[in-house]
Amino acid sequence: MPSQVIVNADDFGLSAHTNAVILRAFQAGLISSATIMANMPAFAPACVLAHQPALRGRIGLHFNLTYGRPLSQAILAEPRFCTPHGEFDLRLKRRALRLSPRERGAVQEELRAQWQHCLDHGVLPSHLDSHQHVHNIWPIGDLVARFAREQSVPVRLARNLGHNIGPLKRAFKTLLNLRLRQLSGATADYVCTPADLKAGLAPATGVLEVVAHPSALGGRDFGDAYLDSGESLQALIEQRLQAVERISYAAMPDVV
Repeated sequence: MPSQVIVNADDFGLSAHTNAVILRAFQAGLISSATIMANMPAFAPACVLAHQPALRGRIGLHFNLTYGRPLSQAILAEPRFCTPHGEFDLRLKRRALRLSPRERGAVQEELRAQWQHCLDHGVLPSHLDSHQHVHNIWPIGDLVARFAREQSVPVRLARNLGHNIGPLKRAFKTLLNLRLRQLSGATADYVCTPADLKAGLAPATGVLEVVAHPSALGGRDFGDAYLDSGESLQALIEQRLQAVERISYAAMPDVV
């Protein structure tokens, strides 16, 4: 069993329904952390909810480059990231090994804008991760980790548990995670999905982050986007991680 686990719900602020499910999951003790999307329609209500006792200090930034409209201007002129209609491009190429200086500047500006939007709404993010794992793209991850270091917060590692991670992908993830750690300091040791937990891949030691997308099932139960329809995330967490202390990124050691 890992020594501690962070159960993080992504996509806080995406919609009123998502906000309600995440709030309930916090109140039920199922999740211990969440990350907020600063450019989504339900962002402002999510910031209000973030001040409730169960959520306070446990909300990070879910940096978004693939959905909705950006909060900054420079990135609108970058076709790698935005469509001519002024929206993020869902087809962002995942294998980019470099960005031009102008693209780097635009990504940095958008990251700062999303972070500042949280601050302007009274939420100081506890950590950083990204929508659709865009910080697993090496040059974007480099920018995100440097920014996390500047803000003295952790950044999520690339998922490093899973039967579907082949040798080449594992080698890339290992190198990327070494870089993210080098730049940003303290973070969880392992990252997995509920499906990886179901497959029995919880580590024997260290701090584990479970990346969750909880959904409402009947009664007080919760499902998850990574699980089969009707399958209980709550039962899975209780079965696999029953005796493991649940923490948030705010409880991690200070980033050095």
